[in-house]
Amino acid sequence: MTIECSLEKNRVQELEQLLKPAVDLIINYVKDIDNGKRDIGPRFENPKDLYNIFELNNLGSLFEQSVQTGSEDPSVEILQVFQKVLNNSISTWHPGFMDKLYVGTNPIGVLSDLLLSVLNTNSHVFTVSPALSAIERKVSQKYASMFGFNGKYAGGLTFSGGSWSNITSMQIARSIKYPKTKIEGNGNHKFAIYTSAHSHYSIEKSAILLGFGANSVFKIPVNENGEMSMEFLEKRILSTIDDGYTPLYINATAGTTVFGSFDPFTEISKICSKYNIWFHIDGSWGGNVIFSDIHKKRLEGCQLADSITVSPHKMLGVPTTCSFLLLPDERIFTQSNSLNAPYLFHNSIDDDENFDLANGTMGCGRRADSLKMYLSWLYYGNEGFAKRINHSYEIANYFVSKLNNIKGFKLVNNFPIPCLQVCFYYNPKPDVKLSGNENTALTRKIAIALHKSGEFLIDYAPNPNDSITGEDNGEFFRCVFNSPNITSDLVDKLVNHIVELANDL
Repeated sequence: MTIECSLEKNRVQELEQLLKPAVDLIINYVKDIDNGKRDIGPRFENPKDLYNIFELNNLGSLFEQSVQTGSEDPSVEILQVFQKVLNNSISTWHPGFMDKLYVGTNPIGVLSDLLLSVLNTNSHVFTVSPALSAIERKVSQKYASMFGFNGKYAGGLTFSGGSWSNITSMQIARSIKYPKTKIEGNGNHKFAIYTSAHSHYSIEKSAILLGFGANSVFKIPVNENGEMSMEFLEKRILSTIDDGYTPLYINATAGTTVFGSFDPFTEISKICSKYNIWFHIDGSWGGNVIFSDIHKKRLEGCQLADSITVSPHKMLGVPTTCSFLLLPDERIFTQSNSLNAPYLFHNSIDDDENFDLANGTMGCGRRADSLKMYLSWLYYGNEGFAKRINHSYEIANYFVSKLNNIKGFKLVNNFPIPCLQVCFYYNPKPDVKLSGNENTALTRKIAIALHKSGEFLIDYAPNPNDSITGEDNGEFFRCVFNSPNITSDLVDKLVNHIVELANDL
């Protein structure tokens, strides 16, 4: 007797009914964006409105009878939902999307994500992901060499976002600097972490997760360029030693989240060597300027780091998520994170090479995100990535030059801008000084109006310098130029739009 399941009996037919028309919907979606027929996407004043659009309050009855069994043509019904998701989402492919440190991917990115979904495997052990494991190993090694990690064992692994790369780097630092902690925990150590006042919040979250506590993270003031102050850094290290702390880890940033600043890596490396501290660079945002001969000078000294986080899903347009943690010696991954798990890891070491990649992580399930970087790198090459980065810098600086010549605009990070985000205030009556609350109210109203226009989505943020100076300047605009589809004409349109909206408001 043969036991069969009818659930996916006709899966080839289902693929033809679902995938082919879905691809047409995607192509038309992008075509409409490129032809100016689709806007940036809706703004929902009340997020719960989406519950009604997708009948999310009625899931019990919706799930009671599946589309597959309750519809004459289930593909039509599912594709209607597919289209509804597209219509009620933000179009990150739209050139007016300047809100975050990522943008829509590209055709090769869609292809790579599709391939990963078809394979639907876990890149935790070599046995089930042979091609993907080999690709991740060699791509990581090549990537590491871009940052000056050229030793025999240089390499890296991917993690699900820059935060998890940073968290893993801190865990590795503790395990390598103080090996007993892997078995015994922190013991009598009260570890201290040092980072810029403008660094990403994942550094604090790392300290919380590792049991150090948020108060173990010491925020170092920045200079007028948004860079970590070396004078304050060394003073803080000495004061924490006096307070009984064990200095463990300094996080330097390549491209801070708000201003895009790059910390002085060579000077930080010297301090790390002096006090036996792990030197990590969070290059999630700005690290990929390494591909540009014009702008990679911002990463001078990066080869001195003990670890580097870099995320191709930001500046390079690779699909989210794709983040690498790169090391001068990749054997440290297994040294600090591996356990004796013979039921799982059968191919771990061959001539010092780990092919069971999860043996070097604190997790198990892993999507093979390196494939997305691999196919993009093959498709565009070093030259293509460089062109993308150089164009984005050129457009960002064009925007700065525009703002500098229009009364009422006040740049916040004009020194010149270190990365691709431009921070600024706009006051339509520049002779009248606005309070912090007034700046915030005007900035938010303009940003919301831009979104409602369907043409632009830009962000706003509180001034991080206010916490240092004690002033209250209010929130400013943060506009990110990270798409190869942004033109100078579009920038002109954005500036004119801001001026017009401010006057109307």
